[in-house]
Amino acid sequence: MSITITNTYGTAHTVSETNPAHVTGCDRYRLPLVATIAPATPGYEDMVEMLKDNGHDTREGYGLIFLESEEFSATYFGPIEQIEKYQRENVDGTATFDASQGVMYAHWPHGKGWDDLLPRVFWNRKAHGAIADGVGLVTAFAHTEIPGAEVIVYEFEGTWRPGGTPEQMVTYHCTACHMDTFHDCGHVHENTGPDRRRWAARQARQHIISAARNGVGDRNSDCRPNNGEMLRAVNAAARDMWGTTGNALPDTDDAYCATKGPCSIIRELRAGVRPPVYRA
Repeated sequence: MSITITNTYGTAHTVSETNPAHVTGCDRYRLPLVATIAPATPGYEDMVEMLKDNGHDTREGYGLIFLESEEFSATYFGPIEQIEKYQRENVDGTATFDASQGVMYAHWPHGKGWDDLLPRVFWNRKAHGAIADGVGLVTAFAHTEIPGAEVIVYEFEGTWRPGGTPEQMVTYHCTACHMDTFHDCGHVHENTGPDRRRWAARQARQHIISAARNGVGDRNSDCRPNNGEMLRAVNAAARDMWGTTGNALPDTDDAYCATKGPCSIIRELRAGVRPPVYRA
């Protein structure tokens, strides 16, 4: 069955022929980070091991450009002089570079040396007009089964438990089923870099592919609205306990989500307002 997945925020991504949730590349990248490494760089020998494994360790030091899209990342290794020239010419953010002068590797490297060199870089950067570092929308996909619905990937500040220390996090939210990913293990990630954002986007793709294959509400589908069933049960229990006639909570999932759940965060992000820290 042909499944159309629309990324509503810009960049076209190439996906695997056998797994449309697995992104293998993209048409356009941001260049959020530039650096150089030389034999005097701590951990240098470990850092160039990946080049040696592929017969690409041909220089005494490298200029580096770290690239990222909404769902993919790459690292360019080239001449130090080329990257220094790029830095001088990129004052206004419009410089380009010739990738044929070096080699490109999928994803950003990690491990000894790299973990000390690379700072934590978020998709949303205050210096580039975002609300705050690590707070904002990353990408979204139009829902294939529910007109107007989306599956949205976003960076936010949250705590794993009430009273916990706020951390930078990334997750996704479906406006068709309103699943709160905080209460569904494995769908909220500490926002440490491109790989975590890529994984959240992959999960968003999996969610929407599941809806296209299995329908909305099917027990085999990841997209299963519960139509306020839990909210109605909580409201009924509250009325019995307090002897009241009104509802303690909104009695539909979309209304609850719009005031107390992920939709409330997304609404603030779209309005350019920094939302409060989300507490599990």
